[in-house]
Amino acid sequence: MMEQLLGVSLPVFLGLTVVLFGGAAFMTGQGMASKWRPMRTAFLYTALLGLGDRFLIYALFGGQLLSLTGYIIHTAILTVICLAAYRMTQARKMVKQYPWLYERSGLFSWRERSSAA
Repeated sequence: MMEQLLGVSLPVFLGLTVVLFGGAAFMTGQGMASKWRPMRTAFLYTALLGLGDRFLIYALFGGQLLSLTGYIIHTAILTVICLAAYRMTQARKMVKQYPWLYERSGLFSWRERSSAA
């Protein structure tokens, strides 16, 4: 069942999609945030990463090239990784660039610095 949804076996999915392409998606999110690109561009970049992922699954492991559910699931996971990296980097940059205005309030967010501090 899982192999039919993903279009590939679970070890190949974890190794290629999550580790290799997930790392690329993470670096893509960091790069976009560091250049202050809009978050919506992540969807275009991860769609392209999803195409590359599907091709390597087909070419290296004999997986299904034209698996729509596989493409959607793989691309959704890559998009989540990319957006998480984007938000973490953006939060870090806001606090680092404007330390008199903002302080960290978690891994993905910042808040206005309290005036009492």
